[in-house]
Amino acid sequence: MKKLLPTLFSLFSISSANAYASGKLITYSIGDKQFEGYLVEGGKKGSILIVHNWLGITDETKSKVEDFAKLGYTVFAADIFGKGIRPKNPEEAKATTAQFYGNRNLLRERAAGAFDQLVKASGPSQKNYAVAGYCFGGTTALELARSGAPLKAVLSFHGGLDSPKPEDGKNIKGRVLALHGADDPFVPAEKLKAFEDEMRLNKVDWTLIKFGGAVHSFTDKTAGTDNSKGAAYNENADKRSWKAAKEFLTESFSHSI
Repeated sequence: MKKLLPTLFSLFSISSANAYASGKLITYSIGDKQFEGYLVEGGKKGSILIVHNWLGITDETKSKVEDFAKLGYTVFAADIFGKGIRPKNPEEAKATTAQFYGNRNLLRERAAGAFDQLVKASGPSQKNYAVAGYCFGGTTALELARSGAPLKAVLSFHGGLDSPKPEDGKNIKGRVLALHGADDPFVPAEKLKAFEDEMRLNKVDWTLIKFGGAVHSFTDKTAGTDNSKGAAYNENADKRSWKAAKEFLTESFSHSI
């Protein structure tokens, strides 16, 4: 894993030069800590919380927010790490995310605080809520759902699917879609099976799609195309997962929870 970290970090590193004129940065607090999320508001079809990968909110995160917003949704990118906390190297990224993998209650608290901001931005009439996360964010999306948040749709793009408390799956209120690279080396077979068992045991309405030939980070165009590095962009998996996500949201928001 140590040998893979520099490669992974370089794959995920993204320039901060791009600007997203239609969105705005939102500073909010959870307890005595400050956070800075990214909001694009105005969509009436529903509201979606986006959760970043292990680098925190980057231009890649903002591009995902924009993509969902163009479909007619109000979208808010959660800041799980805290304002100004953006890992600068593999060691920082690993250390920053490790505290959350090891403390799922803290992870849920941060996700819930961001979800509250989405609710505020959406207004009292909005009833359609979803969460979508990428890599580390996929784990976060599932943890928010396991906490009992009022979500109609939960999407994980190449995220970690494991849970230290699989019985919490009983708290999931909405539908779950896990979009997974079939050759992802960071989600071993036993953890994939544990996720499936959790979903079945708790009678969750769930779907798992495995994309053949895809590894970790298959939606990230900055990740290169070398599968041997464990993380790589895959155009087919990216397009197919996006199509599946759009259909899943439309279907989920047409049903009550």
